[in-house]
Amino acid sequence: MIRRFAPEDFQEIVEIEEEAFSEHNSLVYMNFYEMVGDGFLVAEQEGKVVGYVVGYRSAENEGHIFSVGVKKEYRGRGIGTELIHAICDIFVANGLRYARLEVRTSNTGAQKLYRSIGFTQCWTEKKYYSDGEDGMVMKMHLHPYRLLISKQKYLEPVFSDNEFFTTIRGPISYYR
Repeated sequence: MIRRFAPEDFQEIVEIEEEAFSEHNSLVYMNFYEMVGDGFLVAEQEGKVVGYVVGYRSAENEGHIFSVGVKKEYRGRGIGTELIHAICDIFVANGLRYARLEVRTSNTGAQKLYRSIGFTQCWTEKKYYSDGEDGMVMKMHLHPYRLLISKQKYLEPVFSDNEFFTTIRGPISYYR
């Protein structure tokens, strides 16, 4: 089940983030929760948070996937893929046309996952990470028909101050 992040998920997110990334700053996730509430999703199995994704509008027509992580023992089960699809559905519902992310050049497993979803390599940012490793920038075109074939019944449009936002109406559950 994929649902919105809740403050009580914080400790589990920190554990996943510390396990998955050599660079980590757990306080950034509470900031994201406050800034992009609907763009912070978690994957839950049997009442336990096993993965997360954070994304936000970074440009007029582009969403940025800031981070995605899955607990080691749950990798290879499609959880990361479903989290990325869920955030991309939110991007599309908010009128965005592209999704972007960065990945370490050494992380070939993640690159393979992103390519399988539809991301393509655009350029390399030299010394992108604090340890000096290069970062590969990858992008994907988000087709408007995506919502027609996704589980959009969980997305609810909201109009506020002449801007269009989308919120999630409860748990998002993706089954294949």
